[in-house]
Amino acid sequence: MRILYVCHRFPYPPKRGGKIRPFNVIKHLSRSHDVTVASLVRSADEARAGEGIAGHCKAFLMERVSHPGAVLRMLQRLPTRIPSSMGFFYSPRLARRITEELTSSAYDLVLVHCSSVAPYIQDAPDIPKILDFGDMDSQKWLAYAAVKPFPLSLGYRLEGWKLQRAEMELAKRFDYCTCTTRAELATLESFGTGVPADWYPNGVDTDYFAPTDQPYDPDTIAFVGRMDYFPNQQAVADFCRETLPLIRGRRSTVKFLIVGADPSPAIRRLSRLPGVTVTGSVSEVLPIVRTAAVTVAPLGIARGTQNKILESLAMGVPVVCSTRAAAGVDAVPDQHLLTADTPRACADAVLRLLDEAAVRRQFAEAGRARMLSHHSWAASMRKLDSVVEDCLRRRALG
Repeated sequence: MRILYVCHRFPYPPKRGGKIRPFNVIKHLSRSHDVTVASLVRSADEARAGEGIAGHCKAFLMERVSHPGAVLRMLQRLPTRIPSSMGFFYSPRLARRITEELTSSAYDLVLVHCSSVAPYIQDAPDIPKILDFGDMDSQKWLAYAAVKPFPLSLGYRLEGWKLQRAEMELAKRFDYCTCTTRAELATLESFGTGVPADWYPNGVDTDYFAPTDQPYDPDTIAFVGRMDYFPNQQAVADFCRETLPLIRGRRSTVKFLIVGADPSPAIRRLSRLPGVTVTGSVSEVLPIVRTAAVTVAPLGIARGTQNKILESLAMGVPVVCSTRAAAGVDAVPDQHLLTADTPRACADAVLRLLDEAAVRRQFAEAGRARMLSHHSWAASMRKLDSVVEDCLRRRALG
């Protein structure tokens, strides 16, 4: 088949959450089909790095959008029914190139990742179309509204409402819709669109993210994630303010590493606290995580799958996370990871793993095994293949 794959972030190199899933889908589909990728870049450096996708697909369409232009398109949509976030991912040049590609070439399937770029395809000619929402982004905006101060909360709530309405309308323009987790699928199905829908999980490269024989530091806790992302910022700030003092009150030698690119000034200031280190961008995350006794993901806002949890578990490093963060992982709390939703419960769970080497080893082995059995990319891509087959079968039946 000839497949056009459209996504909101250029999917190479696959080093952040929004790129990992698209890249693995493209790599898988390209083994049996001719795949053309269409997406956006935001800098010359990202464009140069993105050209590496050529080794994983037949062709690609790349357009660069400037930050000022993206912000202007967001502002232009404020007084309209169109979500502003969709303006951030819109390029007139990419829209024209996609239209030209679809009218001049015979494609058998279009697959779109993320609702933000679904408008490029919603009016495409008579071609089977699958929309992979990934996460239902509207619900994230609505979650932001609950924690942001007024008047920002009003803006986030309005965007959430607009985006939810757009998600409902967009779903009806596609033949099939997918999500990353059962919870996201339940949200989509609650919209009552009547469109066939399913889910297939994010995977993790268990060969790359693998345990080693190197010793870990029984006094080191780590958090990994981009630090220009609000849910991550909120999580580490709350952890430092409310949970870490409880841990250090019982084990004063504990250190907390905040590992992630582009920390804001407020996040950098957390390094002034006892035991806290903010690394900023690092060349290699794996060695840092492998030396940690525990990683934490105490996220108050979490949609879809937290890849940081999958990667930590695959490396045999136990995880303590919020119930919301755990909902995106196909794992059983208290068997494969520990969940906690209050500072006291989180501190107790972390200290249990720090203090009891046998318990830590138990969770390390169980978490790794669960990633091998339930979050391999091979199994996930088999599920995607079944979705594609079902979509084409339904379309053929009319």
